[in-house]
Amino acid sequence: MQRNQIKKVGVVLRPSTPELKSSFFKLKTIFNKYDMDVYIENISGGMIDVMGMEFEHLCKQCDILVTLGGDGTLISTVRRSFNFDIPVFGVYAGTLGFLADVSLDELDDFVGKLACGNYRIDERAVLEVTIIKNEEKIKMHAFNDIVLTRPSISNMINIETLVDGKAFNTYYGDGVIVSTPTGSTAYNLSAGGPVLFPLTKVFTLTPICPHSLTQRPVVLPGEYSIEMKSPKNPALMIVDGQDMHELGMGESAHIQLASKNAKLIHREEFNYFDVLKEKLRWGD
Repeated sequence: MQRNQIKKVGVVLRPSTPELKSSFFKLKTIFNKYDMDVYIENISGGMIDVMGMEFEHLCKQCDILVTLGGDGTLISTVRRSFNFDIPVFGVYAGTLGFLADVSLDELDDFVGKLACGNYRIDERAVLEVTIIKNEEKIKMHAFNDIVLTRPSISNMINIETLVDGKAFNTYYGDGVIVSTPTGSTAYNLSAGGPVLFPLTKVFTLTPICPHSLTQRPVVLPGEYSIEMKSPKNPALMIVDGQDMHELGMGESAHIQLASKNAKLIHREEFNYFDVLKEKLRWGD
């Protein structure tokens, strides 16, 4: 996709990590070296005693967003900035992530390439979920996954699932994970779901500890929509492991791929399979 010249960079830091202050100033110095102005989100700025900018204003003013932390920080930032169509890339403070793939030591070289337009923007599918509570529609987006599970550990849960309005399956067990390709290597993988190439336009339904061994993960085309409800018990809906909502009896969650994608900036040489081999130790 088209790559515009980058002049203004918005930065979001991992929460509750004031020790990132020196890393932020190192990052700021690198971007300034290539004539890019750096602005920090106000919550992150308050954490390190630097004047910041409201997040919405940051998204409107900047050409890209940069997160300093890990995959969780990047996921949160992608979700918060989704409506602004702003590309995001992650600098990892710790170990290599699936999403944040540039280290602070590599940043100078990468920003030099950014300044010359030598980078790529990957478009990742995002889940859109709508629930109706008291005649009010609540809409949210998930970059990784949406989990419907039991609110109490003492009971299993029944989750009725419809695909494009037609009865598809009833999951009986601990719950169901609806995952994007990006989220396929997260909770979905640990529950026995498939690894999906992140640029595909599909999503998965993966049962969590199903009561029946015949229940297996299913990959659905991106143009499908699903409806999930728990007719006998309330359900807990967890969005990207960050937001939780109770789904009452008779209430439904309507889930589909969003009409637009999230945009992640990567190095031109970034190879997803190399990351898989390193993180999952394939071939060891």
